[in-house]
Amino acid sequence: MNRREFIKTTAAAGAAVTFSALSYSRVLGANDRIRIAQIGCGDRGVTAHLAGIQPFAQSENIEVIAVSDPWRQARERAVAAVKESWGREPAAFVSHREILALKDVDAVMIASPDHLHSRQLKDAAKAGKDAYCEKPMAKNLKELLQAYDEVKRSGILVQIGTQLRSLPTAVGCKAVYESGILGKVSRIEQCRNANKPYWYHYIRPVAKEDVDWNEFWLGKPKVKFDPVRYSAWYGYRETCDGPVPQWGSHFIDTVHYITGATVPISCVCHGGTFTWKDENRFTTPDHVQALWIYPQDFMVSYSSNLGNEYGNSYKIYGDQGVLKLDNLRAPVYTAEGGSKNKGVIKGVNEVAPIDQPDHFLNWLQCLRSRKQPHAPIEAGFQHSIACLMAVESFYSGRRISYDPHKRSFTKE
Repeated sequence: MNRREFIKTTAAAGAAVTFSALSYSRVLGANDRIRIAQIGCGDRGVTAHLAGIQPFAQSENIEVIAVSDPWRQARERAVAAVKESWGREPAAFVSHREILALKDVDAVMIASPDHLHSRQLKDAAKAGKDAYCEKPMAKNLKELLQAYDEVKRSGILVQIGTQLRSLPTAVGCKAVYESGILGKVSRIEQCRNANKPYWYHYIRPVAKEDVDWNEFWLGKPKVKFDPVRYSAWYGYRETCDGPVPQWGSHFIDTVHYITGATVPISCVCHGGTFTWKDENRFTTPDHVQALWIYPQDFMVSYSSNLGNEYGNSYKIYGDQGVLKLDNLRAPVYTAEGGSKNKGVIKGVNEVAPIDQPDHFLNWLQCLRSRKQPHAPIEAGFQHSIACLMAVESFYSGRRISYDPHKRSFTKE
């Protein structure tokens, strides 16, 4: 398949979706209260999801009526947060299945560990519940395809939690890119570093009797219960694959949003645990470098060094200038380094922000209008393809290519 055919195929796969009759039948009136449930009540579920929609409770006429989490303390924390914000206690469950069985739940927010996202999203689609789903959308290709296909079949509305594309400055960066002022873009790269792996932050004492370990795995546990494995699940391969799908998914999603690209042609990824080796025996890498080739004739590079926080950067290189997104809330573009600089870009230029609704607000508004949200299911599918290619390359030690016709990977 040549590059033109690849682009045509992936563009068709990512084209605007017409909503099914089921989707239109669920259009809510302005006076209809939207009832939401939170699946996964860790830090992300409480401090991002519940806190993120609370400011719009009155304007969008919403309330949270249920929460679920395998850990008792997490459920109790979420119940307290909901009671404080909405003045009433939500129903609390161990399993997301119990939430999906509730007829009065209109939509769910999914903030569970990575290995559960796609399966819980698929279950939500089967139950006819709209969803806000955290990234990465899936941990393996099979479950990604199953979740994507079920969402498309059911017609539910999905917003993926790659909220950076909703920043007014991200919209501004897209306008700068589309203006052509950067010239021919050939490379996009991000270095996102820290002086310690983020999963150490989440280590907490967790009593075995307070956790439904089977529910955490949605079936037979892959390992014996361990409080560190539960609380710091980011650090273990069975539940998370490290910085690329965690942090890199945000980067890849903004690359796709700004450039209009959808999925890569190929990827290579290397790394390992080089700095943080201790009694926890974490199995996700603390150093990683991934490189993707896209059919638009540019390459995309992502790296993380979790042993030294120096050198964070995000840049889009064209032959007439560079767009610097090191601070995505204050990006600039200059003519620096342009090999074919024609003097169009002069000095350092701030990217003008273009207003659009907050990511959570956009989702809530779309629950009523049934319009496509900022990060629809296609966006989740596309960032997941790129991230899963990197994960596959990392573990296999080989270059991975993607066939958009067969929706399959090939090791080269």
